Amino acid sequence: MPKKKSKKSGGGAPEWMVTYSDMVTLLLTFFVLLLSMANMDQVKFNQAASSLRGAFGVFGGKDQKEISPPSLVEIAPIHDDLVQRLYTRIQSQMNRLRLDPSVKLVKDRGAVILRIDDAILFGAGQWELKPESHPVLRKVASLIQPLPLQARIEGHTDDVPFSREDMSNWDLSVNRAISVLKFFQRNDLLPLDRMSAVGYGSQHPLVPNDTPENRSKNRRVEFVLESLGDYRQELPYLIDANEQQPF
Repeated sequence: MPKKKSKKSGGGAPEWMVTYSDMVTLLLTFFVLLLSMANMDQVKFNQAASSLRGAFGVFGGKDQKEISPPSLVEIAPIHDDLVQRLYTRIQSQMNRLRLDPSVKLVKDRGAVILRIDDAILFGAGQWELKPESHPVLRKVASLIQPLPLQARIEGHTDDVPFSREDMSNWDLSVNRAISVLKFFQRNDLLPLDRMSAVGYGSQHPLVPNDTPENRSKNRRVEFVLESLGDYRQELPYLIDANEQQPF
């Protein structure tokens, strides 16, 4: 009778280790796929990393705050595109209305700003609107009214001390901003829930107050147009240009 060959134990890892390694590899691939399709939110990423490391027993008892965040490529926010679209639309409307050239449109602080020299609206050291300023303000209201935006009216002065002892440049800037707000409300041009008024005095100059020309630039009233909440819902026609006519 032929002798049976004795079985020899093979080398290498146990068979269960191969199955376990395949499972771990598939899990890693699955999480990488989920991560590639998800938004790279830093907080959520840290939470997912913490959970994943804890599941594999490699968290090591470290505090979650000590986990180094991944290196991400910074992308310009979509809000910049909104500001550019809004700026283009208002600029075309200003050209159509032939608004006074001293009314300037600028992009600053993540918003679109209408800037008016104080000489158009007020007399020297005064906060009552001049009658000749009314047509200009009506045109400004016609620009703002169709847009679902908040209008913050800001008053600014130069650094020359105010002539009256009981008032300061800050008081003057606040009174001027409120005068403009009241004009809009009194003539039913803009609703109050879309407006606010604030005065900064000489604290936010555009240029140094070192010459008469520079001081005249710093004496101004600004309309800061801002969107509150989710601007995609408030300004859909400014975001989806494929469904709207160009500005």
